Amino acid sequence: MLFDAWWVWMVAGLALAILEVLSPAYVFLGFAIGAGLTGGLIWAHLPPSGWMLGSLANHLLVFAVLSLAAWLGLRAYFGPPGSAAKVWDKDINDN
Repeated sequence: MLFDAWWVWMVAGLALAILEVLSPAYVFLGFAIGAGLTGGLIWAHLPPSGWMLGSLANHLLVFAVLSLAAWLGLRAYFGPPGSAAKVWDKDINDN
């Protein structure tokens, strides 16, 4: 099956990363990281890769969980949208 190949997930991750660069918002970055990690799991033959073998549903479940974890990690690292705005109470030109 094509979805069992590690390089397919890596190419999908690269395509999603390119879409992230072209899009104006952080939409595809978590999906790109999830696809890359899924490809890495399959490539390294880690324990979930044997469970995923031959089942598209299992591949998509692992991809979804890893993408969600990546999104939550990015959200924790960069903060929620709009949290970086600073509110100024006093102007520098006020005397």
